[in-house]
Amino acid sequence: MSRFQSLTPSSLSREAFVAAFADIYEHSPWVAEMAYDLGQDADLDQVETLHARMSDILLSADHARQLALINAHPDLAGKAAVLGQLTEASTHEQAGAGIHQCTAEEFQRFTELNEAYKAKFAFPFIMAVKGSNRHQILAAFETRIHHPAETEFDCALAEINKIALFRLQTL
Repeated sequence: MSRFQSLTPSSLSREAFVAAFADIYEHSPWVAEMAYDLGQDADLDQVETLHARMSDILLSADHARQLALINAHPDLAGKAAVLGQLTEASTHEQAGAGIHQCTAEEFQRFTELNEAYKAKFAFPFIMAVKGSNRHQILAAFETRIHHPAETEFDCALAEINKIALFRLQTL
């Protein structure tokens, strides 16, 4: 178990807790709100414990709320990235995977895949890109676009929970 480096969640007020964890799940502070409302104790000072609680909240949410959270995520190498409109966390995650170094052809392929994926599934492609490079991401995109919708929905939630863990580990 690892402790948070820069804060102690169990000692935070509801307002401070929500402020600290509001964007762990992209533009979805309701996850942090619900995590706080389940009660605070010293166990939440462990990254893995808080992550398990937040993951359970997402997986227990109704389909509409899960879909809204999925849709809160930006396209990989999409317009928001090009225009500098990503959250700080998303910017670092995409840059860490070298997406900002894509060639014109790679950006074009990302654009084509993003559009085709959203047309098929009605939500963006989600992948926890930490530890991956743009070539691995494109390969995953090429594979996953052929999955059934239910498989991809479940995959998106699993990837979002991975992203959340990576984000919590930086705090």
